[in-house]
Amino acid sequence: MASVVDVVSDLVQPIMEHNSFELVDIEYVKEGKNWFLRVFIDKEGGIDINECALVSEQLGEKLDTIDPDPIPHPYFLEVSSPGAERPLKKETDYEKAIGEYINVSLYQTVEGEKQFQGYLKELTPDQLTLTVTVKTREKEMTFDRKNIAKARLAIKF
Repeated sequence: MASVVDVVSDLVQPIMEHNSFELVDIEYVKEGKNWFLRVFIDKEGGIDINECALVSEQLGEKLDTIDPDPIPHPYFLEVSSPGAERPLKKETDYEKAIGEYINVSLYQTVEGEKQFQGYLKELTPDQLTLTVTVKTREKEMTFDRKNIAKARLAIKF
């Protein structure tokens, strides 16, 4: 049996392609007593609320026609932008982020820390290199990609 995320991904992909949108991520999570089906979309130049509403309406209609219902619990459907601190999940996300300021969370500490922010300088299949600022000095740090728990774009203040 396919997971909820897989079913929703298959349903939303034609909507994405038709509108030249990008599917960033899908979450099906329980928060408190409620279940949420969250679909994050984007496009070059950013997505707006009307485009989110369009996808929500079209996806909702498709979900309502499936019998038997592939989603086991009542849920709230949310379609939104991934935001300014967009997660980096796919390889193409990382490739687009070269030269950008990002945040990296690690599974295991490096130099006593598990979180780093810096400019993504290089990317290979096994590693990524950030230019980080420590106090007033810049230095390059290379991380094994298998040690990266999460990565996202970051806003530098």
